[in-house]
Amino acid sequence: MSYFNVTYLGCGSATPTMRHNPSAQAIRYNQRLMLVDCGEGTQLQMRRFGLSFGKVKDVFISHLHGDHFLGLPGLLSTMNLHGTEGAVTIHTFEEGARVLQQIMNVFCRELSFKIIYDIIDPSAPGVVYEDGNLEVSAFPLYHRVPCVGYMFREKPKRRHIDGEAARFFGVPHYLMDSIRDGADLVCPDGSVVPNARLTTDPSPARSYAYCSDTAFDTRVAEAVRGVDVLYHESTYADCDAHKAGPRGHSTARDAGRAAALAGASELVLGHYSKVITDESVLVKEAAEEFGGKIVPAREGLVIDIA
Repeated sequence: MSYFNVTYLGCGSATPTMRHNPSAQAIRYNQRLMLVDCGEGTQLQMRRFGLSFGKVKDVFISHLHGDHFLGLPGLLSTMNLHGTEGAVTIHTFEEGARVLQQIMNVFCRELSFKIIYDIIDPSAPGVVYEDGNLEVSAFPLYHRVPCVGYMFREKPKRRHIDGEAARFFGVPHYLMDSIRDGADLVCPDGSVVPNARLTTDPSPARSYAYCSDTAFDTRVAEAVRGVDVLYHESTYADCDAHKAGPRGHSTARDAGRAAALAGASELVLGHYSKVITDESVLVKEAAEEFGGKIVPAREGLVIDIA
């Protein structure tokens, strides 16, 4: 399993069905486990697909509709019962933090871990999480209520040391980090060995974008331009396209258009309407707009980003 992957826990829209759970995704980056949205049944799905409650450190909420939020109190309650330690950061709007705090004050007044609320301003979102290797930024989506998408983007990686060249030029161990960062080697006699002779190009930085729920909008495509793997809601097929705009949703064709405009390498479809019984129809319609790889999400699917 790769160090950067996504497990799809729920691929349906507002109404749970026997085929699909409400929205939830688990993103693993190195040893960090993060959730994006947390619809009903998320904790059961995590157990079903072998994901540890205690490793969840961040939950990114896109908006405050129940199918994206109502599983969170139950998950946090179970984490408390399991004696989870440390802290969990909930990235949400001010109203979401207030509502969740009220719920937790009733059902889980004494927690074994700390809940940190990172308040997102939906009118001016930006970077909401950052460490030495990964940056997560929020960007506006265009739904019936305030809503944001999330971009998970690796920071530029360091160059690779060419072991044979390093030995030939006698690069001391204590200079290896600076060489990886692009520095030239200055020899004792004052001569300079260019970095390009000591290293090879870094591995590409990879990215994943989550876009649900949203009407089609070119600003969404612009916000995720160059993304490697794009998850874009595809609630409706063409036959129900008239429902999409008024309800703040997209068709599979819209998702394909967004992926093409963004220059994505791969498109993942999801957030299916309850009337969808054959996702291959959605794939076909999206493929008429986007020539890259298209994957219909399903519960339990794991996609490697890197």
